[in-house]
Amino acid sequence: MTTFTPTTSAEVLSAVQWALAEEAPLEILGHGSKRAIGRPLQCEHTLDLSQLSGVTLYEPAELVLSARSGTPLAEIEALLAQNGQRFDFEPMDYGPLLGQTPGRGTIGGTLAANLAGPRRLKAGAARDHILGIHAVSGRGEAFKSGGRVVKNVTGYDLSKAMAASWGTLAVLTDVTFKVLPAAETETTLAIRGLLDDNATAAMALAIGSSAEVSSAAHLPERMAARVTGGSLGGDPATLLRVEGFGPSVAYRLEQLKQLLGNAGAIEEISGEASAALWRDMRDVRPFADGSDKPVWRVSMPPADAHNMVLALRMQAAADAFYDWQGGLVWLRMEGEPEADLLRMLIRKFGGGHATLVRAPAAWRAAVPVFEPQPAALAALSARLKAEFDPKNIFNPGRMVPGSGPATLTGATEGKTP
Repeated sequence: MTTFTPTTSAEVLSAVQWALAEEAPLEILGHGSKRAIGRPLQCEHTLDLSQLSGVTLYEPAELVLSARSGTPLAEIEALLAQNGQRFDFEPMDYGPLLGQTPGRGTIGGTLAANLAGPRRLKAGAARDHILGIHAVSGRGEAFKSGGRVVKNVTGYDLSKAMAASWGTLAVLTDVTFKVLPAAETETTLAIRGLLDDNATAAMALAIGSSAEVSSAAHLPERMAARVTGGSLGGDPATLLRVEGFGPSVAYRLEQLKQLLGNAGAIEEISGEASAALWRDMRDVRPFADGSDKPVWRVSMPPADAHNMVLALRMQAAADAFYDWQGGLVWLRMEGEPEADLLRMLIRKFGGGHATLVRAPAAWRAAVPVFEPQPAALAALSARLKAEFDPKNIFNPGRMVPGSGPATLTGATEGKTP
């Protein structure tokens, strides 16, 4: 068993060329914060990118940052914060949910998993902010796509093709992202006591208003007590975040209060308390319980999600909470994953897709972890895999048995239908 720990792009290329010559599959690894997502791998060799680290370019005035793929995301976010900037797509940290130490995710993994957080409704996901990449294909060839400015793409954007490919298409060595100024202030309105259907209606009303709500989520009964150290208490909480300049935020909050005045008791959560609340929502803290109970990430139409959850609970024990105005449902099952039941109900209630992001290895080997594709799209994905990695040496079987990417998820993953 060999572990390669390259410190340069040239060493990555050399390791891949060796694996190609030997037809020896490689597990592509950063710091391992998302290692337990996907089907278990059977690789004797590991390409560990944790030493391929460091910010290579940061121009705050140009709103652009480049870094080697193994650079810790936490390190980059700290640098951005020092300059009053941020990744607007608010990438989540899977570490706590998967029993890992927080802050171990890498910038390359951010794109490979197409991460996004509660601001997804307004800002998109990682694929919407990537400007350029350098990478090594499974053909043993170094290539690049995009660059360091926004309007630089001609033809097919390979940078976006890497989003949500989970290391099955190429090894990222360097990535360049767009960054944006951080909001001057933020305040969250918490409407208390709403049931899921009323919360769905309230979030839709808020998002459809002129208040420019940047995040909308709902924590049902008992879920609210599992964030921010229990400071919210146990009653249901429907959360609406407003960000920007102080006077603008105050004006828009008043708009929302008037609009939703009949919905229930409304609390204001401001500043760092608001930021901490949305970090917990982003990182799925209600289910970061140290267990390996199955957790699903479900994307579906916001208006139908609560009906799907109700139907699921009639047949299986599950807890749930909602982000992205209800379009993202986090589910924790008390028993088996119930993949067939869940996916049947998703199809019944508007369509969407489900990813099993936490489960014991035996279940991840037996259950389709990523949403199965229609035949035509599966064939297209197979052709894409064959172009980038014809010998199937990168993370083989992680997304579908014996193959590479289960979907062209750079175009679909994380988008609310």
